[in-house]
Amino acid sequence: MDAELNCDVLVVGGGPAGSTAAALLAEKGHRVVLLEKERHPRFHIGESLLPLNLPLLEKLGVMEEVDRIGMLKYGAEFVSPYHGKAITFEFANAWDKALPYAFQVRRSEFDQILFRNAAAKGATTVEGSKVTDVEFPAEGGAIATVKTDEGVTSTVRARFLVDASGRDTLLANRFGIKHRNRKHNSAAMFGHFTGAHRSPGKAEGNITVFWFDHGWFWFIPLADGTTSVGAVCWPYYIKSRKTDQTTFFKDTIALCPALAERLRDAELTGAVTGTGNFSYQAERMTGRDHIMLGDAFAFIDPVFSTGVYLAMNSAFRGAEAVDLCLRDPASQASALRKFDQEIRQGIGTFSWYIYRVTTPALRNLFMGPRNVFRVEEALLSLLAGDVFRPSPIKSRLRLFKAIYYINAALDLKTNFLAWRKRRRNVRVPAGETA
Repeated sequence: MDAELNCDVLVVGGGPAGSTAAALLAEKGHRVVLLEKERHPRFHIGESLLPLNLPLLEKLGVMEEVDRIGMLKYGAEFVSPYHGKAITFEFANAWDKALPYAFQVRRSEFDQILFRNAAAKGATTVEGSKVTDVEFPAEGGAIATVKTDEGVTSTVRARFLVDASGRDTLLANRFGIKHRNRKHNSAAMFGHFTGAHRSPGKAEGNITVFWFDHGWFWFIPLADGTTSVGAVCWPYYIKSRKTDQTTFFKDTIALCPALAERLRDAELTGAVTGTGNFSYQAERMTGRDHIMLGDAFAFIDPVFSTGVYLAMNSAFRGAEAVDLCLRDPASQASALRKFDQEIRQGIGTFSWYIYRVTTPALRNLFMGPRNVFRVEEALLSLLAGDVFRPSPIKSRLRLFKAIYYINAALDLKTNFLAWRKRRRNVRVPAGETA
């Protein structure tokens, strides 16, 4: 990498958000530099995509490559020990029947496909290079200090900076505007298994969500026979660990008999990873000559597999905003304001359900679905990621919320006690689990 490099757009982070934004902006004729601190392929969690990812993959021209590495995912299964049964929601039954499936992917392979696509579209891609500092001079633009994994330091000057640094939250940390989410709080631990028992036939690739007393588990089958399993727990439970991480993870799995049965013949491959402070949000996602995409702005909870979709969707919308800012600098404020409003609206729609997914009232509705006034179809559309397009599901989702509050009122004591417990849990910092 040159000692000093000039470009129109510097994109920090070579994950789904950064690679997508870099490809789109390069296609629009801008000089784009895409920096990734690691080297592809590299491990990353968040392997489950949503049906609304598929149109984005088509537009990027990578659908066939993702199809080759992906495991078909036709729906989501929810298993509740409180109801003694499992329920499967199939995307084919959503309001929009045109997107009946998604993919489970190894992120190392998926992210590499997107990164190489950015290079093929004309972006200058650089791996093994971490941004250590960013300045925004008075005359405009951004100046980033970059250090390679070989210890070489260089400078990149850009007219605009796109922060797609994920959980590193480059700019949010730089500006001191990153905060723990006061409405949600969780931590996670996860690992990969071979030999896990999967659902038969068409349902083999479905994601399964298992509720248990301290949170919930994900079970994500991958195409190579590996299964990703993770536990998302309340902080009090994570803080109770007195053993090594692997033993604690296995002991936690044992608390969920339905999942333990699926893993009875499975073998853990590799290390168990833990992460604390799982839910956070920055005060803002835009500013003069910069923008934050995906997890660089906020992360809530992976229960609905929204991470990759929100990252890529924000990259598409962010690329449009950045392109407008560069071509018509006078419109920057309005372009960034529009982007901010669109992304917050989508995150907010998902958040209402995520904040309540462990409550008795919502579990009851999930485990006893009814398509009255097409409410179930609307909920399936939400699970498919259909929260940004103009859609008639919005009125049905409002009806679902009304049904939720009525159900909570009908069993007021149980739901009040659950609400009070959750409120205490949210106030406890998760800390680090690794």
